[in-house]
Amino acid sequence: MSLSTLSFAYVSDLVRRETAMLYPPEKAYLVESRLEPLARAAGARSLEAYVAQLRHDPNEQARVADALTINETSWYRDNTPFRALATDIVPALLRERSGRHLSVWSAACSSGQEPYSIAMTLEERLPQDWTTEIWATDVSPTMVERVAAGRYGQVEMNRGLPATSLVKYFTRTGSEWEVLPQLRAMVRPSVVNLIDDLPAMPRFDVVFLRNVLIYFDLAVRHEVLDRIRDVMAPDGYLVLGSSETAMDLGDRWVRETCGRLQLHRPAPYVRTPAAAPTLTATGS
Repeated sequence: MSLSTLSFAYVSDLVRRETAMLYPPEKAYLVESRLEPLARAAGARSLEAYVAQLRHDPNEQARVADALTINETSWYRDNTPFRALATDIVPALLRERSGRHLSVWSAACSSGQEPYSIAMTLEERLPQDWTTEIWATDVSPTMVERVAAGRYGQVEMNRGLPATSLVKYFTRTGSEWEVLPQLRAMVRPSVVNLIDDLPAMPRFDVVFLRNVLIYFDLAVRHEVLDRIRDVMAPDGYLVLGSSETAMDLGDRWVRETCGRLQLHRPAPYVRTPAAAPTLTATGS
């Protein structure tokens, strides 16, 4: 089954409108592969017939937007950010925070390997009298359900998880592995669309936003980073993907080298004299 140019344009526009993700024509094969099971489930005789149905069915439109989110992930993906979290970021926050609590956001967390990797790292590095809350958000309700379930198949477990962590933090449940309750209690799954206004959130000490900005155009990157900046602690840490940077997206960020990792931190700000305090960047 294949899509006509007109139908592909409709689907890519739908996904961009709902999630801001870009699907150029060279990605038509990927769109078609994701749509085929939806078309079969809907009883459509072809992808063209499915798209015709899609135009008038909001429920199917939501399923398509869900199916076309990018869900590539693994345990301790790329490793360097988690090593920096353990050896540099956490020690610095332990010195700087008097409240003995850390708030972390794993944005666009897919099926949950990233937030649970963060949870394992913090479990091993935080003193026992410290607490932590890890917001695990994604635009896909299907992925957020998987985070909440905390269950993974053997193939997923083989992608980057050390054997010692498997033994320490998981139990076997049938053909799957389940995250221990102590880790699941640290993680707060929620559906959040980064292109919409954010819900009420804490001030985050650390935000992981990795391998997400590359799917947005420049204007959307600006908007997303501004939203994230506004929910971060003034001395918080933003962790992007290895090929991503905030340095060409305005003056609200400064870059800090941490070994092989480039961290981004909110630029210094001053409060305006307006009645309601507003954050305004003053540095670059």
